[in-house]
Amino acid sequence: MDQQIDVRTLRQWLEEKRPVTVLDVRLDEDREQWSIPGSIHINAYEALKAGQSDLLSNVPLPVGVPVVTVCNRGIVSEIAAKRLVEMGVPAVSLKGGMQAWSLAWNIAEMNLSQMRVIQVRRTGKGCLSYLLCSGDEAIVIDASLEPELYVELAGQRGFHIRYVLDTHIHADHLSRSKRLAEVASAELWLPEQDRVRFPHHVLRDRSELRFGNSVLRAIHTPGHTSESTCYLVDCQALFTGDTLFLSGVGRPDLHADLSQTRERAGQLYHSLKKILDLEPSVHIFPGHTSAPVPFNADVLTARLGDIAAQLHEWFLSEESFKKRIIARIPPTPPNYTRITELNEAGESPEVDLTELEAGANRCAIS
Repeated sequence: MDQQIDVRTLRQWLEEKRPVTVLDVRLDEDREQWSIPGSIHINAYEALKAGQSDLLSNVPLPVGVPVVTVCNRGIVSEIAAKRLVEMGVPAVSLKGGMQAWSLAWNIAEMNLSQMRVIQVRRTGKGCLSYLLCSGDEAIVIDASLEPELYVELAGQRGFHIRYVLDTHIHADHLSRSKRLAEVASAELWLPEQDRVRFPHHVLRDRSELRFGNSVLRAIHTPGHTSESTCYLVDCQALFTGDTLFLSGVGRPDLHADLSQTRERAGQLYHSLKKILDLEPSVHIFPGHTSAPVPFNADVLTARLGDIAAQLHEWFLSEESFKKRIIARIPPTPPNYTRITELNEAGESPEVDLTELEAGANRCAIS
């Protein structure tokens, strides 16, 4: 076997359910931030760096099944792979490590009455984007992967992309929506704001877009950001970006001091109350997940009524909501200021995006 395997090949193996063991050799704290679905872990990072590989002989590995070793950047995992090969185990190291894995993805699909929802899960980062197909037309919401992927997914199913939307100006990943609109010859629509500096169409509160047999309606939901907007399609599905998650809500503190955070938390409270007035049967499709997404067919969604019941105590009063939010704010995402600046400018920097976007997303408060 070659000494390394790239992300594309490992992603394909996992998608095809091929027999493979992913062995994560990172520190416990690194593993806690993000991991590859189905991987096993041994805290061997420091030992391997020190030239000690005895720990690997204690790992129960299936006989004859290839092993892919993983670390942060693919350096220490090479040491682990070489030692396993010496032990007679077919092993390779993941090239670029978890930093490169941040671009790995999988999909799941769900049919509603007039529309097919294709959830594109950036499992290595937790970003969720959506390809909505109706008639022979499609909309993409919150593109976080390369434009060609969305064009290919739509084309394989007989749809052409008519509109590309973002729910807000993202801070944890580089938006690919502007480039996707260019590649797909589609219209780029963004929520009303004065932040971005490139041409686009404007979605105001209650604006509607028709595609195929479906209708998308914008619902302005400030709080996470001032322009944050959710998209209600056919009164059946709500795409909530970073406003509402399946078990939490968006953070209101990025680019804000404590006073501004409190004010935005109040805006978020009223935005969420507006969402809760929708039918309980509406499917919620968030913009992120806080855990690696397995390679399965299970769409990450829940009924609004179920989420409302789970978060019931959050909405007893606006003041208690603000206190709960401020007490639970997680650490800020790495490079969020630089990523926000690039998304406002509509620029794609000539740098390694996996380094720029490194680290788990930290958009939710739960």
